[in-house]
Amino acid sequence: MDHSAKPVFEKTGKNHFFNLLNKEVNSTVLKNPKIKNTLKLKSLILLSSFFLSYLCILFLGNNLLLLYFFYCTTGILMILVFLNGFHDAVHGAVFKNKKYNEWYTHILEVFGSNSFIWKKRHLLLHHPYPNLQHWDIDIKQSDLVRIFPESKRFSYHKYQHIYMWFLYLFYTLNWLFIRDFKDFYGKNDNYLKRIISIPKIEYYKLFAAKIINLQLFLGLPVWLLNHPWYTIFSAFLVMHLIASAFGVMSLISAHVDEHAEFPLPPKDGVIRTSWAEYQIRETKDFSTDSKFANFIFGGFNHHVAHHLFPHIAHTYYPHITPIIRRYAIEYNLPYQSFPLFKAIFSHFMLLKKSGRVENLFVAGEI
Repeated sequence: MDHSAKPVFEKTGKNHFFNLLNKEVNSTVLKNPKIKNTLKLKSLILLSSFFLSYLCILFLGNNLLLLYFFYCTTGILMILVFLNGFHDAVHGAVFKNKKYNEWYTHILEVFGSNSFIWKKRHLLLHHPYPNLQHWDIDIKQSDLVRIFPESKRFSYHKYQHIYMWFLYLFYTLNWLFIRDFKDFYGKNDNYLKRIISIPKIEYYKLFAAKIINLQLFLGLPVWLLNHPWYTIFSAFLVMHLIASAFGVMSLISAHVDEHAEFPLPPKDGVIRTSWAEYQIRETKDFSTDSKFANFIFGGFNHHVAHHLFPHIAHTYYPHITPIIRRYAIEYNLPYQSFPLFKAIFSHFMLLKKSGRVENLFVAGEI
């Protein structure tokens, strides 16, 4: 079946629950500008902390313990900046001025990736169509893991609930050295090239970002510090292992659990539900009552609110989620929320079940 036709959602009337929900959120929660100003301060402090931690590698790294310590804190701060600043800036939610948001997103080039391609992946494919097979590029990433029911099953998938927890530790390294290149040059299952053409300048920026990142985190420390190259490389590796573990924890907890649905695009291209109900159905919250989780995960734990209000600062989400819960009860909507540990365990069960021969997941059209 040809899945290249862009899916569309059913139109809704003015009394649809989301129109009422949106009106209430705008008239109550969004009236407090201090909540958004908190995000500005938070995103700038975390960004400054990231660069400060990196400078500590260069100036204090001759001490072996401090070398590893600051590589680790730099990795953690890299993910904190990604979750709490970059992600909001991509949605235009940090600053009123679009130009400032655009500038902030270029931190991804410092991390070694390409902000242009990430924004296209996220805004044009994942956000409109979470969990939709042949469209959500964040779910279908590699043949090493089978999550989509229509994905080809290999014999090694029956062990994926074991080996993927090891491979997840290399998530950021995979992003740095493999995933970006697949987006730019891949021909098989390249969802992105179905809907966009990549400007030539972005190819140059891609390679420039890789070179700059490796010079910053390997070249300069090897040159400046009194350690052999393999010590610096091991600290660099530890940084990515820690960053990956932290980052993956938030990514796997919002969409891919054992109860998730992975629908196929309808034959006629019309998804027979409203956009808002679809977002609630395919998105999960986790640990929403934890102030610590609210701080470190940058609204990813209030993921339903984020998918319904993507252009709103994540610092508003703890105030929006209780309203969503109330509407979910009133309109019988499939809202779900779990503690973080339960969400992670549920992902383990998804890996285990989807690696079996039989298809245990909802994969029909909607």
